[in-house]
Amino acid sequence: MKLFVKDLTVIDSTFLCPDRGLVGESWIVDIELSGELNQMNMLLDFGVVKKTIKKIIDTYVDHKLLAPKRSPQCQIHEQDDGRVQLSFSRSGQSDIFLCCPEQAFCFVDCIEITEAALVHHLIETLRPHLPDNINDLTISLRNEHIEGPYYHYSHGLKKHQGNCQRIAHGHRSMIEILVDDELDDELCASWAMKWRNIYLGSSEDCVAVSHLSFAAQAKLDNHYGFAYQAPQGFFELAVPMHECDLLPCDTTVENLAHHIATQVKLAHPNQCIRVHAYEGVGKGAIEELP
Repeated sequence: MKLFVKDLTVIDSTFLCPDRGLVGESWIVDIELSGELNQMNMLLDFGVVKKTIKKIIDTYVDHKLLAPKRSPQCQIHEQDDGRVQLSFSRSGQSDIFLCCPEQAFCFVDCIEITEAALVHHLIETLRPHLPDNINDLTISLRNEHIEGPYYHYSHGLKKHQGNCQRIAHGHRSMIEILVDDELDDELCASWAMKWRNIYLGSSEDCVAVSHLSFAAQAKLDNHYGFAYQAPQGFFELAVPMHECDLLPCDTTVENLAHHIATQVKLAHPNQCIRVHAYEGVGKGAIEELP
């Protein structure tokens, strides 16, 4: 007997890629359980699936930086203050450096972060939490079908009380820009290209790279440095300048919608601008400037 749940949850995370750097991604999670019926003539109560299994995925993978712990490019060091320092070297490109509380990372037992590697990690994480009558678990990850332009962005929100405070988590997000109530495909494509595999940093969190705790061990000639104290701890990041857009605001989706609308309005001062900025799958913010 098999039990399935479509759209169980969405994983909004960032993964380290040798070519693309920090890549924000949003995966929709589908699961399938196989086994024998229990005393209630069920494989597993849907309430348990939707709450317990979703909670485990959210706890161990969602809103984290996914790092390939067997990659020779990924160097991981535990610090005396309980944080983890990570450096990710990239041939022919600038490296990426972080020092963050341990819960900001998800270390995947692989050489490269792929959907298959992440699926294996999820199955191995979930398996110990399943009842004895469940003998197999299948997980599928898929992207939202987006017909128009979209971008991958990573960010961190230091004022957030939840896991969005983690300095490098991300999303795969569509963008809709309307000028006088007409969708402007060219503007949408332009912003999607501008924010392709981007780190969106707040100028308020930007610090001199020399002030970062790992500055002495890292080559930071062409990097922006970010650091902030949040409820979960002290977060630090150095990212190549050409892979970052420095914004004059916190990078909440509300502020992103406002920022895009304001920039578009400068070029279209006499027209109504409406921006639908998404944060992952099926959620976001709308800003309208008459």
